[in-house]
Amino acid sequence: QVQLVESGGGLVQPGGSLRLSCAASGSILSINVMGWYRQAPGKQRELVASITAVGSPNYADTVKGRFTISRDNAKNAVDLQMNGLKPEDTAVYYCAAFSVLTVLGIRDYWGQGTQVTVSS
Repeated sequence: QVQLVESGGGLVQPGGSLRLSCAASGSILSINVMGWYRQAPGKQRELVASITAVGSPNYADTVKGRFTISRDNAKNAVDLQMNGLKPEDTAVYYCAAFSVLTVLGIRDYWGQGTQVTVSS
């Protein structure tokens, strides 16, 4: 069984920074894409950033230039450095791992979510 465990959420003032971390555990052979999604109250879950196994990142337009995604394949981990945070970044942030290969096959996994609140 694969589990994704997130950490690093919290309350921060506008303009501040937070770093989210996510580690996947279990009998993992490989992970194709890892990423971060967020869901604000009353809104649909949306992509924040993703990164491929070879390190190619993809960002939502709303976070380009402010957020940086990074990945450690050896640890099956992905981080999201968030700078210049705005109140509209407030949401529950979810870690995701897509096309995770184990001895049981391939499937996608999601973390439990971590709250990020940007407020003065």
